[in-house]
Amino acid sequence: MQLEIEKLVYGGDGLCRLPADDKGPGKTIFLPFVVPGEKVDATIVESRPGFARARLGQVLEPSPERIEPGCPYFGPCGGCQYQHIDYPAQLRYKAEILRETLRRTAKLELQTEIQVHAAEPWHYRNRTRMRVQSTPAFQLGYHRNASHQILPVEKCPISSALINHAIRSVWTLGNDGAAPPSLHGIQFFANQEDQQMLVELYVRPGSDARECQPFAAALHELMPSIQGVVVFATAAADDDSRQFAPLTSVHGDAGVAIGKAELQYRVGDHDFQVSAGSFFQTNRFLVEELARAAIDGYKGRAALDLYAGVGLFTLPLSLRFDDVLAVEASPNSVADLRHNAPRNVRPTRATTEAFLTERGMKLAPDLVIADPPRAGLGDKTSRALARMSVPRVIYVSCDPATLARDLRILLESGFKVEQAHLFDLFPQTAHLETVLHLAR
Repeated sequence: MQLEIEKLVYGGDGLCRLPADDKGPGKTIFLPFVVPGEKVDATIVESRPGFARARLGQVLEPSPERIEPGCPYFGPCGGCQYQHIDYPAQLRYKAEILRETLRRTAKLELQTEIQVHAAEPWHYRNRTRMRVQSTPAFQLGYHRNASHQILPVEKCPISSALINHAIRSVWTLGNDGAAPPSLHGIQFFANQEDQQMLVELYVRPGSDARECQPFAAALHELMPSIQGVVVFATAAADDDSRQFAPLTSVHGDAGVAIGKAELQYRVGDHDFQVSAGSFFQTNRFLVEELARAAIDGYKGRAALDLYAGVGLFTLPLSLRFDDVLAVEASPNSVADLRHNAPRNVRPTRATTEAFLTERGMKLAPDLVIADPPRAGLGDKTSRALARMSVPRVIYVSCDPATLARDLRILLESGFKVEQAHLFDLFPQTAHLETVLHLAR
């Protein structure tokens, strides 16, 4: 059937509609790899009561913003959604998606312009996570689009040059039969100069991590730029992010396979220790600008940093506030936070929900910054934050849908949006980072 694309929606799909009939308005259809304004030929692959999904056949009238993808795996690979769209257009569509999501879910019509922070479109990732399969034949790659099957990948143009070097090295070892059957995931993390690397190996639940020792040693010998390789056990879970959440800590019972368990990463004037298993922002070109946009212009007596990680926002806050309380739940990240923090910072290991429930009403900071994972704050944490005596909140979000959900609660408690920033930390993909400055 022939369809005309109305717009892009969060997640990367294009939206269009079937013609209205005597039964009512036409059904909404979602399909990937299209551009607004295009006329395409498509096939319905899934139909539900409220919507349908389609597969793109032929682009009949292409948009002038359509370009040739920069990666041979684009389409079958589930990693990128926007390589077929000119980069300036990607930015414009992401800003439209953010504005519409806030309008629809948070009932917020932004009165301020969205400040868009563009990135280098390629080779921007300092951290790349890939799947491994050693039998019957070795494979290293990403999930296929809309699938849990592995797509073998030998290069990744959104990852840094050093990471691509590491990908080639792992393929060399894998083809030589060096990868143990227990290995099912690998993560590369390169420093700011793309000169040094930390590697995390993830073994299947119930496997002996020591099986990866020979592979780790061989990889280190092949790439002297690798500072260390750490082996983690993983959870028996279907969700990819939970599978690769380490069950052990490099600061406790995880064994370092070889070399160091941490990497030094410099952002602006600050040096951060980032251990295997700790979170750190992925875009090596925009991380300093992200921290500056969130923190600059504020100073005072006390600040509260929620979901502090290794201290990306904590350290610049410590130069502007007399006292900084930094809250982090991950044992790996909180150990790095304690190592990185200056004397006027008080690191605390706790979940944000538990911390605010217990102590939120007793605190009256001048500023709160919250940088939650993709799941957002959630209802309880949002309401606990809304009840606090705090004049300003900076919300850093990697998911506009959960941001809008949480924002509705904060707006109802008397906050308003003073600044809105969109950081394109993930060019060529549908992901976007938002920084909102809220004031009572």
